[in-house]
Amino acid sequence: MAKVYPGSSSSSSSSNLTSKREAFTIWMKSLVLHGSGCTVFDSKGEILYRVDNYNTKGNNQVYLMDRRGHVLFLIHRKKGRVFGVGCWEGYKCDADGTEEISMKNPCFQVRKFCRILKPNPSYKVTLGLGCDHQNPSAFYSIDGLVGKSAYKIVEESGKLVAEVKQKQSSSGVVLGEDVLALVVEPHVDHSLVMGIVVVYGLINHQI
Repeated sequence: MAKVYPGSSSSSSSSNLTSKREAFTIWMKSLVLHGSGCTVFDSKGEILYRVDNYNTKGNNQVYLMDRRGHVLFLIHRKKGRVFGVGCWEGYKCDADGTEEISMKNPCFQVRKFCRILKPNPSYKVTLGLGCDHQNPSAFYSIDGLVGKSAYKIVEESGKLVAEVKQKQSSSGVVLGEDVLALVVEPHVDHSLVMGIVVVYGLINHQI
């Protein structure tokens, strides 16, 4: 299955960082029979990213892959030593195609962030040495809404990086809770954003 819309062009940009805003559709389902995970489509309806979790939802380790099944990120849950509070870490695959992953320097780390008098869930994303990111901000935050699938990824300064919300059809009909719309701002690595989105899905037992 290469695309979701018959007649769509088979060409697609291989760059993960573009100069314009990018729109994606996230289906919180795996294309693997009896598996869980998610599948990400670009604006042409072609598969761009996928996560195929062959175990149960909320697995402690998953792989974010491109359309060909090449691993881009290993996403791993690191358990904490105190009260079981841990974090999620994303390790980037080597760019030379060997798919060897160093567990020394995570590309990013996601940890629960408590804000007084703010009931909505929030997570701090620390960008590490394992990623060659262009953004001057060393931190992102994930700001969610209680009971809703909508959330934003923002820089430390408050500048929007990406936004996720329930997808609507062209006629304005809201689709199911497992179909999400992702919009990534210009000059942002959307593979990195997808790694963060996968972590958020794991935290909320959607993957």
